[in-house]
Amino acid sequence: MLIEAVELVKKFDKKAAVDGISLAVAAGESVALLGPNGAGKTTTVNMLTGLSKPTSGKILYNGKEFDSADNAIKREIGVVPQHNNVDRDLTVEENLIVHCKLFGIKDIQKAVLDALNFSGLTDHKEKTADKLSGGMKRRLVIARALLHNPKVLFLDEPTTGLDASVRRTLWSFIRSINKTHGCTVIMTTHYIEEAELLSDHVIIMDNGKIAAEGKTKELKDSIGKFALDIYKENEIETMHFPSRQDAIAALENIDSEARIREVTLEDVYLKITGRRIDA
Repeated sequence: MLIEAVELVKKFDKKAAVDGISLAVAAGESVALLGPNGAGKTTTVNMLTGLSKPTSGKILYNGKEFDSADNAIKREIGVVPQHNNVDRDLTVEENLIVHCKLFGIKDIQKAVLDALNFSGLTDHKEKTADKLSGGMKRRLVIARALLHNPKVLFLDEPTTGLDASVRRTLWSFIRSINKTHGCTVIMTTHYIEEAELLSDHVIIMDNGKIAAEGKTKELKDSIGKFALDIYKENEIETMHFPSRQDAIAALENIDSEARIREVTLEDVYLKITGRRIDA
């Protein structure tokens, strides 16, 4: 396994933000940590990237225990934080050049040119970062994190704060990372659709623990293929069925407004935790 975490715990003032989780990520996988704010996703990523030291437990990269002072391992990691941390006064090109120098990249010109082309920012390279749209800033941060060709890229809530159309455009950009750079991608998100579209493997987190994990289709199939939403006065009651025909049969006995749809990861989360992911 490329990355393994064993019984990771992180406490703040004796309260566990991450409470004994274990996970394994294979090289080339695209993994989503899915859950609401406060689930422990970002804290987990901070430990996996060396930004935060675990209270207990251990992290291994290729079987070697991870030490945040180990620069050899850290050079194999690319990190895209939740908030855009570009230098607002530098141009797009200058932001990339600075990162190249920090990582000791020899052919800076080629690395920057490739990053501009990949991110679609070539025509904006002379703009200062503060003049970029939210989506372009996100592209810049991602392109910068890939400059040193990391083996694994961490994306913390990559599309939070962006409007729906920009978010969808960015999804296509993120999906291309596995193919063009051949690196493992681990992302945190509270968007159901984002997790389904961008990941091969989903880890559902709740209250600092892993509530469920697996391939997206396997998780959904575990509760059924179709959902029947029944709209009541103050709530939505949801039932799950193995087939559309079964859902239709159940609908015939319901007087309230209702609809039939395919099962989503939110149904899995609701089934496990008893609440919706935005609650």
